[in-house]
Amino acid sequence: MIGKVMEDAINKQINEEMYSAYLYLSMSAYFDSINLNGFSNWMYVQYQEEIEHAMKFIEHLKNRGGRLKLYAIAEPPNEWSSPLDAFKATLEHEKHITKCINDLVDVAEKEKDRAAYNMLQWFIDEQVEEEANDEEIIAQLEMVGDNKNGLLMIDRELAQRKS
Repeated sequence: MIGKVMEDAINKQINEEMYSAYLYLSMSAYFDSINLNGFSNWMYVQYQEEIEHAMKFIEHLKNRGGRLKLYAIAEPPNEWSSPLDAFKATLEHEKHITKCINDLVDVAEKEKDRAAYNMLQWFIDEQVEEEANDEEIIAQLEMVGDNKNGLLMIDRELAQRKS
């Protein structure tokens, strides 16, 4: 049985994950609007991944007798000044999520909730990967600068991402 403090913290994290999904779906639509279909694909796969993250938390609650509480999801931005700007926003968002996960680990430790602590280790590893992916794409975008051919090469590469 999950404790009330951990249950509440996980419910708040589910909202963070759903907001992440909204954000990446919005970014996917932004990239569609500027004809960067590979970037759009990358963000759509990211959207799907965030839904899966929320579901992992929901399953954890369900398996431990917790109760799901859904909160309203904030409206994400829908416009960025450039692909680089969008990916910088993505990295900042992932840093926020990393802090949220670390805060959840702190709650699990304080509550002596070994099951939640164990489950959260997967998310810690996932956040390292998320930030590294964003940093790599940012570095590539900074490398190509205003070069449209370089941007199209990155677009083709991002089109290869599968869920």
